[in-house]
Amino acid sequence: MKGGEALILELNRIVYSSGISSPVTSKRGLAARLRYLDSPAGRQELKTQGVSPRTIRSWMKAKGKIRPTPANLERIDAAYWTRRRENLIRSGWLKRHLDNDGRGRRMEIYPVDQSQVPEKRSRPNVSQRSINVRYIWSDLVDAWADQNADLIDEIWDDVISDLDSEYSAYAYVTAVGIGA
Repeated sequence: MKGGEALILELNRIVYSSGISSPVTSKRGLAARLRYLDSPAGRQELKTQGVSPRTIRSWMKAKGKIRPTPANLERIDAAYWTRRRENLIRSGWLKRHLDNDGRGRRMEIYPVDQSQVPEKRSRPNVSQRSINVRYIWSDLVDAWADQNADLIDEIWDDVISDLDSEYSAYAYVTAVGIGA
């Protein structure tokens, strides 16, 4: 995949790993999500996901005693993750977390697996790289928030340009890991 796509997947992983870990199907996970969504913006997101205002009122009033249908559990989970993502962006937490007080974060770049490529066509000795990345995080989070894949690709080009002669070997990667 393109390096920018790998960055998008890694930012999604960071957001999803920082939220409620209990599944929405558990009593605890459902209650936590409903508490998180108990705000005007949360209720609006539930409506956007297709939940009626009457159903939302009954859930909030019942305080977890009413069990939503499986379809509504999916809607609650989608609303939670949408609000969580928006709140992490709006509050600036994600930018601050990745910027790490100007020190940046360590990024591991896993090159494309060349084991199945014929020897005469493969790149020799393309190894996993680990670099410290600074100063891109604000622009990267803004581009990710706007779902601007072209700008994320440009940011990825800036990241791998520091690799000098191996630049083109990392345009496409297997994965990217951010130490966050």
